[in-house]
Order: sequence, then structure tokens, then C-alpha cells
Amino acid sequence: MHWPRLISDKRFGLEDYHDPHKNGVRTDFRRDYDRLVFSSPFRRLQNKTQVFPLPGSIFVHNRLTHSMEVACVGKSMADEIATGLRNRYAGAEWVDCFNHIGDITAAACLAHDLGNPPFGHSGEKAISTFFSEGAGRVLQSRLTESQWNDLIHFEGNANAFRVLTHQFKGRRKGGFAMTYSMLASIVKYPFESRLATKNKFGFFSTELPDFLKVAAELGMISNPGSAGEVRYARHPLVYIVEAADDICYEVMDIEDAHKLKILSTQQVIDAFLSFFTADRRERMEEVMATVSDPNEKIAYLRSCVVGALVRRCAEAFLSHEDEILEGTFKGSLLEHIPELERSAYARCNSLSWEKIYCAGDVVDIELAGNRIITFLLEKLIGAVLEPDLNYSKLLLAKFPDQYDIHAPTLFGRIQAVLDHVSAMTDVYALDLYRKLNGIQLRIEN
Repeated sequence: MHWPRLISDKRFGLEDYHDPHKNGVRTDFRRDYDRLVFSSPFRRLQNKTQVFPLPGSIFVHNRLTHSMEVACVGKSMADEIATGLRNRYAGAEWVDCFNHIGDITAAACLAHDLGNPPFGHSGEKAISTFFSEGAGRVLQSRLTESQWNDLIHFEGNANAFRVLTHQFKGRRKGGFAMTYSMLASIVKYPFESRLATKNKFGFFSTELPDFLKVAAELGMISNPGSAGEVRYARHPLVYIVEAADDICYEVMDIEDAHKLKILSTQQVIDAFLSFFTADRRERMEEVMATVSDPNEKIAYLRSCVVGALVRRCAEAFLSHEDEILEGTFKGSLLEHIPELERSAYARCNSLSWEKIYCAGDVVDIELAGNRIITFLLEKLIGAVLEPDLNYSKLLLAKFPDQYDIHAPTLFGRIQAVLDHVSAMTDVYALDLYRKLNGIQLRIEN
């Protein structure tokens, strides 16, 4: 792959209006970022679970704050990489394309969770298992193999690509009309659903032509399987988005767990100090001794850890640039950082799985989310399957107009339901669940 082609400000759906010579202080990549910030799907992330239940008296991260932090970290990492690349290709005519890497990455980071359903990753699991294990199994014989694989492997990353590119009813062609480079930068798993690993893939069968169009424009490398499966090498900037996401959720989940007293102050201090050499730890302990607030100590350590990981991941990207461009790079950037930081990150990951993700409140939200989403799918899919029933008509009347519940194909109607459910906030999904169960009904005389 070649950088001048990989960095393209052509807009998806607005190709006929593309002007490669236009000037302006605000680039199209910056417009991507701004367009996302002002969008409804992005704002709805404020009421979607990250890991812990949405906040009461103690604030913890939701999908919105997580995405904003990932964008900050991703831009810092991308800017550091861009500096190295500009120096490396100083004599090239196209070297200025590296000036845009930070904005492209920041926008991709903002959008990376845009397709996630309510209740965190348990929401994704609830949707996929509704079809693989639940009431949705009866639909398999009525769908194609690729459509069925899309459903039983439902994935937020693939749904984010759909949210950004699909022309919903009454909306403009090209969806959000994002730049090609930004769209490619969110496709973490650039292969079709029948190749899904642990439910991970990059695009639904309905968006396959859209992805192929983006990949062809940017010169992404195709690695088809023996049976002609669609598989591509990642766009290079995906590695930066992935690293920023991994850094933020790992480090910030631990900080949130400390605020919620799931982890002790000493446990977190020990975990975060393990990223540094003895000399650096000594200086950091001196800084911590100047404050008495435990949360302030942890915040200081968190910033140090994030900074260290950003630098190491930037170094890893620059060291392995050739492999990344050739499509032969294996693993993530975090797997290629030095042993000290890599071992410390693994320690934090183990701590999270042992103490955080099995915590009572986290499991409770997964159980509740599974029940709520399963119930909503049963009712809403039932309504699109039998739209002439009286109860179905009442339910279908509640659908937003943008979702095509009368699509000519069964799969199209099922997708309309999934589009609606995955766009819901935790609060809206719970409210609808209660109303459909008659729990929240007020009749005034």
C-alpha cells in the first residue's frame, strides 16, 4: 500500500463533487470529526454502558466519554507517528499527506463505537445469540448463508460501518458522507462475516459493495481465501485506532474500578508503577507524596501510563511500517512494544478480568441487558414478520421513520429492527421494555 493513495479526502456518496485542489483552513478530515461530534448517534453514546452501570453519585465512563478519550489518545499517537514519517519521507512530493493523519485518526476514534448496541458488549452478544441460540433460530432456513452469518456474529464494528455509510430512509446518499480514509480506519476486521473469529468481522453483506469501493479507492491489499472469501489487509491507521482504544479501556477501566472501590489504591498503584523502570518509579512516588487524595494519585499515574504507551506504540508503528504497508504485520501495536510495558499491560489485563469484569454490578448489567434486548427482539421481529396483526401494527407505529420496516426482503426487515435496537440508549431500551411489559403505564381520569 502507498501513503499518497491511502490518504484520500474523497467523500463516500459525494464522489461527483470531489475537488482535490480545493483550499481552506478546515480540511475535509477535520469536517469528519466535527460532523460526528454534532451527530445524534454520537450524542446517544452518553447513555450507553461502557463497562460499569451508568453513573449514580460516582461518575464512571460511558461510551461517549470513552470515545472522546480514545480520540485524544489516538490523535496524540498519530501526530507522533506523522512526525516520524515526515522525517522519513522528507524529500517526497506527497509528504504533506502526513499532516492529516492526526485528524483522520481522531475522527475514526470518535466513530469506532458508533454501532455498539445498549448495555456494552453484552448487547452484541444478546443480539447474536438471539439468532444462534434463541427464538431467532427458526429464521435460518429463510435466509442466505451470508445473511445468517451476519446475524449470528452481530458485531458493533460492522454496525458502525453501516451507520456511517447506509442510506437510511429519508437520508442522503452515502450516509454520513465521510472521507474514504476515515471509513477505512474504523474497519478493524476487514473481512466478511463467514470468516468471523470470536464474532469479529468488518461489514455486513449489505455493506460489502461499499467496503470494496472504499478499499479499491485506497489501494488496500486483498487477501482472498481459497473459496474466494473477502479478506483485506487493514488500512494502516486502523492499528493506531485499535491501540488508542485498547489503552483507554484498559487503563480507564482500572481507574473507574478504583473510584468504585472494586480495586484498592495500592492495587492500582502497583499495577501502574509496573510500567516504569526503578528510577522512574522513584520519581513518580515522590510526586505522589505531594498529594493526599488517592484519586489524584491514580489520575497522575494514569496519565503517565497513557503517555508511555502512546510513545511505545508510535515507535512500534514506525519500526514496522514496511510490514504494515505490505499487509504482513501480525498482531496489534501493543504486542510489539518493549517487554517492560508489554508485561505491565498484560498484568493490568489479568487484573481487569479477575476483579472488574466479573464484579457483581458488571454481571448484573449484562444479565439485565441480555433479558431486555432479547425481549425487544422477540417482539419487534415478530411484528415485522406478521405486520398485519393488531399488536404488530401498534409496535411498528413506534419505529422511527428512517428504518425500513417494510423492506422488500426478510433480511432487510430484520436489519431495520437491528438498526433500531442497536441505536437505542440503555435508558430508552429499558423504558421500552417496561412499557411493553405494562410495568410503566399511567392512566389518568
